[in-house]
Amino acid sequence: MTKAIAVTAAAIATIAVPLSGASQDLPSIAIGDARVAPPPEAALAPVVLLVDLGTGQTLYEKNAERRFMPASVTKVMTAYTAFEMIERGEIDLRQRYTFDEDSYRNWRRRGSTMFLGLGEQVSVAALLQGILTVSANDGSALLAKGAAGSVEAWTARMNGEARAIGMRDSSFGSPNGFPDEGRTFTTARDLITLAQAIVTRHPDKYAAFFGHKSLTWDEITQENHDPLIGNVEGADGMKTGFTNEAGYTYLGSAERNGRRLAVVVAGAERGRDRNAAARAMIEWGFSAWQPRRLFAQGQEVGRAKVQQGAASSVGLVAPRQFHLNIPTASDGEIDLRLTYRGPLVAPIAAGDTVARLQIRIDGELVQSAPLVAADDVGEADAVDRLGNGMFGWLQ
Repeated sequence: MTKAIAVTAAAIATIAVPLSGASQDLPSIAIGDARVAPPPEAALAPVVLLVDLGTGQTLYEKNAERRFMPASVTKVMTAYTAFEMIERGEIDLRQRYTFDEDSYRNWRRRGSTMFLGLGEQVSVAALLQGILTVSANDGSALLAKGAAGSVEAWTARMNGEARAIGMRDSSFGSPNGFPDEGRTFTTARDLITLAQAIVTRHPDKYAAFFGHKSLTWDEITQENHDPLIGNVEGADGMKTGFTNEAGYTYLGSAERNGRRLAVVVAGAERGRDRNAAARAMIEWGFSAWQPRRLFAQGQEVGRAKVQQGAASSVGLVAPRQFHLNIPTASDGEIDLRLTYRGPLVAPIAAGDTVARLQIRIDGELVQSAPLVAADDVGEADAVDRLGNGMFGWLQ
């Protein structure tokens, strides 16, 4: 069965609580009804979502599950697909593809472009720069056809990668988000999932290809239209989008002092509305919310009972630092609950994920984080079983 205890975090010092199935309360900090009003710019778009990528905590959401057409924000999915293929050795950054006659006829100077010429050979690295800096539709089509053999094969890969990372409500019908009668759609929640996957799975490639202010290709210099880069401290990407059908859309991120926030703004009627909302939301996220460290990496959070093991219990430790955002100037009541399906059964290896830490504010679940076994627990021999049985009887 699932074992659980409730604890409440104060400062927080080390907490090691035997999981007996009963609740055990610790001193609490009152948060009352503390809630932070979002900036007025949040009203400028029908879809807005702000998330702390380090904790997964949603700081603000409006219609986060509503489907919309992402326009050129689609190119973030194209970049992620390319990053995954590079990681697997299927393509190489130095590999070159030729802008053939078919691609030239379909994509020459069509919408945003890096002005590729007929027969021009372009490396994967240069195509990624063009796609992510100047939103090159021609570069997206060339990368798709070169890497997968056809645009159709590429979009199949995109959709496969999206499903693999948990984008459950998205579909991609093109590599660049060009209008396709609604076959390409996503949600703000799914775009945050994509942002999380990029910065955690491919931090070096993210740093290398996102966040450039301009691109010069074939003696033509174009500026990046990202509303955060150069205007918001710590901003380093990701992508704007616009079509008449989709409106103005944006997926962006910024990092300050090791804390990374990501924002989605979608469906705005004007570019300046989208830009204002994105900037205001990121600044509000950093200023109106403060991080509170809960547990250091490797710190023991509690203990879980073990059945048929050389030890009767095992420590549960945080595999990474856990922190939470609470309203600035508020102490914040943070309720923690350790849960595991137990008793655990030996053998157990140190580092195995064996429990979860559920984190709530005002009763609302804001994060469910894994806890791992602190030590190896081997299977019990006869002496161990006798000792554990006596200990359990005495308890």
